[in-house]
Amino acid sequence: MGCLRALLCIIFPPLAVLDRGCGTVIIVFLLTLAGWVPGAIAALVLNFMAANSR
Repeated sequence: MGCLRALLCIIFPPLAVLDRGCGTVIIVFLLTLAGWVPGAIAALVLNFMAANSR
């Protein structure tokens, strides 16, 4: 995961997981609506897991 992607996870989490699929975007969007911190953490974790699986 690059620095730009990590920064995007913190600033606008749903945009950072846009390439992961519709379900992931919806989940992160709902978490972001519930509170910014849960959405940012979910986006960081999902992007970190995807980067390590390659």
